[in-house]
Amino acid sequence: MLVSTVALVISAPLLACVALAVKFSSPGPILFRQQRLGAGGSEFYLLKFRTMYDSVGRPGLGLTARGDRRITRIGAMLRKSKLDELPQLFNVLRGEMTLVGPRPDLPRYMDSLQDSRKQVLLLTPGVTGPDSLQYHDEESLLASVPPGQLEQFYVTELLPRKVALDLEYARQASMLGDLHISLRTFLAILPRTSKNSN
Repeated sequence: MLVSTVALVISAPLLACVALAVKFSSPGPILFRQQRLGAGGSEFYLLKFRTMYDSVGRPGLGLTARGDRRITRIGAMLRKSKLDELPQLFNVLRGEMTLVGPRPDLPRYMDSLQDSRKQVLLLTPGVTGPDSLQYHDEESLLASVPPGQLEQFYVTELLPRKVALDLEYARQASMLGDLHISLRTFLAILPRTSKNSN
């Protein structure tokens, strides 16, 4: 919570610039709120900068592949640089998330997990984690899957792999390990952020 507070103060100008860019890029709210599962299976609203057209929806589809026509031009830049995730620092302040941990997912996807893998719900979800690093370009991976098979692929193939990484992380979690994951996340994002700004 202390780190997220400092990060919010330092990144306040950036947050303001991104908020203005989202506001003027297309009609709709600046923030996107979506229900996710947290520690103990409790539900909370994950915060992100809105990256999609507010009036365009695909009912029942909670996944986004590269090239999705619902994504705005500004939204594509934010998603690639991961700047759309910055509002989750407020989730950390509210105690719903931590900086490093499993990425929180939609309730209907988590319900599909086998009992042994549902142990991941005992962990506090994080802004970044081992699965975020392993699948940092998840949208490109999903783009290779036929649209009609997208959710089946995610539930039966991708989600179990991500949860396995999270459970392995939990078995050997440490402060040093969390710092390492945070540094790797920053280094992974930095080149994409610099590229988008050019």
